[in-house]
Amino acid sequence: MRPLVLTPKFKRAFRKFVKRNADLQQRIEETLQQMEADVFTPSLGIHKLSGRFNGLQSCYCGYDCRVIFSIEQDTEINSEVIVLLDIGTHDEVY
Repeated sequence: MRPLVLTPKFKRAFRKFVKRNADLQQRIEETLQQMEADVFTPSLGIHKLSGRFNGLQSCYCGYDCRVIFSIEQDTEINSEVIVLLDIGTHDEVY
């Protein structure tokens, strides 16, 4: 299990996205729980990104909803964490 770390940008994007798509909030929260339990669950559709997002990863959480994140080593807790960077539609995050 890897804990989630929410960046300020992710928090802002999440609030904005959920305001426009309130019906997806439950699905997004379930996806984040799945990520925390096992980020490599096939149903999440995790895939590596390239180009200007090289080194980052993305997953699906409902129709046209993407979460951009990275998996990093946290030296304070000596464990890997999932750093959530952005959320939105395909066009918003890419």
